[in-house]
Amino acid sequence: MKIIDILKKPEMSLSFEVFPPKKETGYESVREATEKIAALKPAFMSVTYGAGGGTSKYTLEIGKNIQDKYNVPLLAHLTCISSNRETVAGQIALMKEAGIRNVMALRGDIPEELAGEDRSGWDYHHAIELVRQLREDGCDFCIGGACYPEVHPESANQAEDIRHLREKVEAGVEFLTTQMVFDNSLFFTFLYKLREAGVTVPVIPGIMPITNGNQVERAIRLSGAFMPQRFKTMVDKFGQDPEAMKQVGIIYATDQILDLYANGITNVHVYSMNKPEVAEGILKNLSKILGKDFTA
Repeated sequence: MKIIDILKKPEMSLSFEVFPPKKETGYESVREATEKIAALKPAFMSVTYGAGGGTSKYTLEIGKNIQDKYNVPLLAHLTCISSNRETVAGQIALMKEAGIRNVMALRGDIPEELAGEDRSGWDYHHAIELVRQLREDGCDFCIGGACYPEVHPESANQAEDIRHLREKVEAGVEFLTTQMVFDNSLFFTFLYKLREAGVTVPVIPGIMPITNGNQVERAIRLSGAFMPQRFKTMVDKFGQDPEAMKQVGIIYATDQILDLYANGITNVHVYSMNKPEVAEGILKNLSKILGKDFTA
């Protein structure tokens, strides 16, 4: 099933993101964790793709297993930065062969070892170039794109950022998923500005449950996301108790999702970090709202 068809339904839904192992030694534990999440029957699952395609093999293997074994719609990430068109074309061919119908087209983070390299000769500089390639090649993928409610770190301002998003949509992106958001008011303001700018595709808010006190600084550093003082206070109080902090993270994420649902947002994406117990905890909290029993 294509993700856009899920997003068009009036029912509320929840989806989860997982990531493949960096090395073969971690494959079995990741496969087991992703299967446990898939067994909960979320609306769909997305599988990430390492910078420069470093985990591309595992992205397809983990994703195909989820799709074939559990019949859960798959959104496979595809990044293009530091790759050439031939490499990307080969990856697209593998995705087609695997029966993948949904692609998250991303520029991706620049690998640390290439940060100072001259990029003028690279085939890709922005995700829109990948989107155009997918469309020009006649691929029948449903294409998703990423967006930053708090402004892309490389954009001069939000107006410029939204202009680029509109260009991506015009190039073929059918829906957008946000980077992690911890304050829903920022998402609603961003959504209003998108609509005002004529961007009408579905926008899925991304929620990341912080279940470990040590995650806070890392999440802020990686995403640049605003962390409300309310949540910081909770971390100060419970961050040193692992089980309590896990419960805090699940409750806070659930509260965010409830607020989004109550304000007319029907689809929410959770960055579940390969933690089936967190995914299950959130789904159980929402079982009556979503009308399903989410016991794996």
